Amino acid sequence: MGISLEAQSVESQPAGAPPLPYGVLVLFAPRRVFARIEDTPAYGWGLTFLIGLMVLIGYAKVQTGLIDRDVDEATERGLAAFEKSQGEVIDRVAFREHTESVQKEAEFTKMISRLGAIVLSPLGMLASLMLIASVFYAVVALTGRKPEYHTLMSICVYSAYIELSALILQLAMMLFFKSTAVDTTLRALGRAGEPTLWAAVDPFRIWFWVLVAIGLITTQQLSRWKAIIICTLMCGMALGLHAATVSIGI
Repeated sequence: MGISLEAQSVESQPAGAPPLPYGVLVLFAPRRVFARIEDTPAYGWGLTFLIGLMVLIGYAKVQTGLIDRDVDEATERGLAAFEKSQGEVIDRVAFREHTESVQKEAEFTKMISRLGAIVLSPLGMLASLMLIASVFYAVVALTGRKPEYHTLMSICVYSAYIELSALILQLAMMLFFKSTAVDTTLRALGRAGEPTLWAAVDPFRIWFWVLVAIGLITTQQLSRWKAIIICTLMCGMALGLHAATVSIGI
C-alpha cells in the first residue's frame, strides 16, 4: 500500500539489472542515478544498450554514402595528379596497372572506414571505459579507500551516454553539410584554416568528465576535491589527445 510506483517498477526488474532509462536519466539527474549505483551493481545491460546504439549510429553514417564518396573523391584527385605529372613519361599499360592498384587501395580504405564506424568505434569506447575504470580503481586504492570496480565501471558506462548525443549530432552535421569532416569541438570559433585552441574544446567530452566526477563524489569513491582534481587532469589529457588525433586526421 505504501510502496511508490517507482519502487514497484524497480522491484519488478531482474535482480541486479539497472533500468535502461538510467542511460538517459543520467544526462538530466546524474546524482539520482549515481546514488543508486551500488544498489544495482550490474552494468551489463547499460553497456550493451550503449554499444548497440553506437553500432546503429555507425551503420547510419555508412548508409549516408559520404564515407565512400570522400574516398572516391580522394582517389580521383590522386589519379588526376599522377596523370598530370607522369602521363607523358609512362606508357598506357603501366598507367592502367597503377590505376587498378589505386582503385583496389580505395576499396580497402572504404572497407576499413566502414568497419571503423560500425565496429572499431564501439570497441574503442568499450576499451576506453575499462581503462578509465581501472585507472580510478588504482587512484581510489591509493587514497586508502576501498575501490569498487563495478561501481566505477557503472559510473563510466552511464556517463558515456553523453557520447551518444555527440554521435547523433555528428551524424546530423554530416547530413547537413554533406561531409564527413565534422566534429563536436568548438574549432568553428577560431579562424578558418589556422590552428586554434578551440579545436581542443569539446563540450561533450567535458560533460562526460563532469558526470564522472559527480559519480565519484556521490558514491563516495573519492572526496569532492580529489574527484574534481583527478577528473580535471584526465579531462585535459583526453581533450589534448582528441585534438591531436583530429589535427592529423585519425
